[in-house]
Amino acid sequence: MRLRSGVFASACLLVEALGVALFLRGFFPVPVRSLPRREARGDPPAEPAPPGPGMVSNWTKIPPPLFKKVVIVLIDALRDDFVFGSKGKQFMPYTTQLVEKGTSYSFIAEAKPPTVTMPRIKALMTGSIPGFIDVIVNLNSPALLDDNLIWQAKTAGKRIIFYGDDTWVKLFPQHFMEYDGTTSFFVSDFTEVDDNVTRHLDRVLKREDWDLLILHYLGLDHIGHMTGPNSPLVGPKLHEMDNILKKIHISLLSKEEASLPNLLVVCGDHGMSETGSHGGSSEGEVYTPLLFISSAFEKRSGPLTQPELVQQTDIASTLAVGLGLPISRNNVGNLILPVLGGKTMREQLRFVHLNGFQLSRLLQENTPAYEKDPGYEHFKIAEKSHGNWIRLYLEGNNSEILLNLGKKVLKQYLEALKTLSSSLSKQVAQYDMYSMMVGTVIIIEVLLLLLISVPKALSSQAEFEVPLSPPLFSLLFYLMCLMLCAVHVIVCTSAESLCYFCSMSWLTAVGVMMLISALMCVILSAIAKVSENSTLPLKNPVVFSSSWSEIDVVILAGTIGHVLSLGASSFIEEEHQTWYFLINTLCLMLCQELCRNNFLLKECDPQYSTTVKQTFDIIGEASEYKNIDIPAPGIGHSELGKTTSSAEFMKGSDKWISLASPWIILICCRLLRSLNQTGIQWAHRPDFGHWLTSSEHKSELSFVAAVSLFMIFFLVQRRCSLVSKIAMALGLLGVYSYRAAIGNVMFPWQHDSKDISKGITEARFVYVFVLGIVFTGTKDLLKSQVISADSSLKSTGLCEVYSGLVLLAALLFRPHNLPVLVFCLLIQTMMTKYIWRPLKFDAAQITIMHYWFGQSFFYFQGNSNGIATVDVSAGFVGLESYVEIPAIFLTAFATYAGPLLWAVHLLCYLSSEVSRNSAAVGHGCFCYVLMRSIPVAIYIVLITGLRYHLFIWSVFSPKLLYEGVHVFITAAICLFFTAMDQNHSHKVQNRK
Repeated sequence: MRLRSGVFASACLLVEALGVALFLRGFFPVPVRSLPRREARGDPPAEPAPPGPGMVSNWTKIPPPLFKKVVIVLIDALRDDFVFGSKGKQFMPYTTQLVEKGTSYSFIAEAKPPTVTMPRIKALMTGSIPGFIDVIVNLNSPALLDDNLIWQAKTAGKRIIFYGDDTWVKLFPQHFMEYDGTTSFFVSDFTEVDDNVTRHLDRVLKREDWDLLILHYLGLDHIGHMTGPNSPLVGPKLHEMDNILKKIHISLLSKEEASLPNLLVVCGDHGMSETGSHGGSSEGEVYTPLLFISSAFEKRSGPLTQPELVQQTDIASTLAVGLGLPISRNNVGNLILPVLGGKTMREQLRFVHLNGFQLSRLLQENTPAYEKDPGYEHFKIAEKSHGNWIRLYLEGNNSEILLNLGKKVLKQYLEALKTLSSSLSKQVAQYDMYSMMVGTVIIIEVLLLLLISVPKALSSQAEFEVPLSPPLFSLLFYLMCLMLCAVHVIVCTSAESLCYFCSMSWLTAVGVMMLISALMCVILSAIAKVSENSTLPLKNPVVFSSSWSEIDVVILAGTIGHVLSLGASSFIEEEHQTWYFLINTLCLMLCQELCRNNFLLKECDPQYSTTVKQTFDIIGEASEYKNIDIPAPGIGHSELGKTTSSAEFMKGSDKWISLASPWIILICCRLLRSLNQTGIQWAHRPDFGHWLTSSEHKSELSFVAAVSLFMIFFLVQRRCSLVSKIAMALGLLGVYSYRAAIGNVMFPWQHDSKDISKGITEARFVYVFVLGIVFTGTKDLLKSQVISADSSLKSTGLCEVYSGLVLLAALLFRPHNLPVLVFCLLIQTMMTKYIWRPLKFDAAQITIMHYWFGQSFFYFQGNSNGIATVDVSAGFVGLESYVEIPAIFLTAFATYAGPLLWAVHLLCYLSSEVSRNSAAVGHGCFCYVLMRSIPVAIYIVLITGLRYHLFIWSVFSPKLLYEGVHVFITAAICLFFTAMDQNHSHKVQNRK
């Protein structure tokens, strides 16, 4: 079956996307758990039996609760320095007083990545470390079925009330006797989302019919997403939270009884980065304050010390003991002993023994050789010493020996708990290796098929003969299908843990096996055909130049170097530096190429002119190359051909502008690097973007945004119709109005700050023009594809679609990022007019250059390989409430706007070049797929080997998610390429 290059590449990428999805599902499985929840509630362990006959401990039940009422105030995105730093002293005076002189204990709780809300709530309530896949399901939280504090409290008859983030309602359905959930994803809402929680407080605090009250405030997190941690809105919000904590604390104190005190817990689920986002592993994101406030504690005295560092998973076990509940079966945290330190020595030892018993049981269920684990050995030693202490206690020994032995046993338990927790934290999840291997095999097969098809796919006809019939009817195909099905049966019947691929229907599994077999047979047939053709004499031999140009060498070396760098965590963290280096090197090579064409080759020399003429005569006679994409491919005088072509363009001032273009591009790239510090190592350093977004530079930001929007209109409107130009101008005016409405920028006539709104009307005003421009372009494209093959109409339609995407990007980008869009358009314009056209690069080279610049602009936007840099606020521009599909689309578009705009520009450029062969679009599509497939395939192999690396969850896994999403987006782009490659198919049919 004969396929065009674009169709073939798109089909390969769709199959590869299937393999990537299967690999991701295997790499991010649901973590291994202990017993199901319904089996988790059993008899608690008794105290260790004292040695000697006839002595038995009489304490066999769960200790009684230590607190009557518990209020948990979770302030989303509350960083530790917001309470313990200068902001806390300035804006939270009451809380600061409690920390410094009140009856409280202060800690810094460390949250493990991914630092997003839903996994953090799971960690707080179960004491376990959630799987990384929870980042993906964070938008649609399913019910939590694991043993957890909320379920234990409800089972014990505790009455629970909740107000705040509706993620809790989804995780714990039918657990609250009263609740009011607010959406956590509408980040433009700073006030109502918190007012909906606070409005219940006065009524609830007066009531006595509850035991546990949970409040989850979202306003601070939304402010961080929209304006960052240094926003002037942060201070008033912290002061609002301080007043709420004061109200709750005073109410709890007034209602205390002599029997049991009340407890107020203040914590954050995660922090926020310097850009206001979260999800990664920077200090600002993982360190959150943790306060336990109760009259049961002694007043603090003496100098204020640095709060002790604890794990966020320690909260679940501490609250369980405080409420008189069993510790969750999946808990990997330790008791925070100071909170329980006011009790007797026997009670303290009972608490830590329950925690140690639970951790050792979880270790037994997940580790075959658990008896050799150091933590388990330490626990058994402490348990034995505990038994000796109980013997002395039951004998009535009240001497100093009993106290000293108790302290020694407590220390042994704490060491055992620390070691057990560390061991369990390293093995809370296991990989679904079978699903991973099936996905890897599909991805590697697709890459091999693409590499084998390079010569044919990039030929003048841009077609590839896919040998389907022989393989599908061969004995090898059926033997491979049978063998793979047999392996599938063996693996699925012998697997000890649940495998996702095994849980699929047999029809689906057999279909995947047939796909793998077919791909392998096609690869073998293609290799055999290539070998056969290489042994036969060519009917019309064509001599190619054996020498590679410097550009080809740079492209090959850059691609290989980038792929190899993916095996190092430091290179992944700072991958933007790799792309910056590659495009800088590329610009220098382009400068050399331009100098050679303008100065080193004497185009006025008659001898060269004669040679060039003869060269073109030879090309004209060569039927194999009369429709080739490039002017003179490898006849031995390609440089002379380029020189003649360059002479047509390099006249007058254009020559000097062309020579200056690479240097101007280098300057633009250097300026963009200063706009957004990204990566991990240097992200905390101040940059021009931080300077612009600070409150005292609002007028400067407004000026930059206005000039950027004007430049965007000037650069993008040149090839649009009059109607689209008007729509673009009004749309860009709407962009500025939207940013002014939400308080990012201001109009010149604004002297006082207006009330900040959500900008719903202004954003929807822009959406109307985006859809109108895209619709106009789509109409022209349909005319050119269906009614008449008009290349000029097609080119206009593509440019208008591109203009609509630029307008959408301008709306979604934050104001300080608008210069990124300006420089993107400026570089594209300069390279099109002054570099690509004069030098006459072929479609493959131009495609790779577009790909490199697209990757660089991904990082110029401020993105990184950490989840924290995803700007989720872009997903809610113009939305009154959270709508899942539009929010996901807008967030993905804003994140990958750089690669997307460069890919669409590639299609516009190749389609508009009438001097090129119609196969250019197919060549571009094929090369784009190849450039995306190579790093994905290699990285998946690397990450499989590095799956037990120390930084697998903090560095390698977020990068894997980015790569997976990029594959899916590239698949959509290539389908668009294929749809636009219809002219070539018509010409191929006409030749036949």
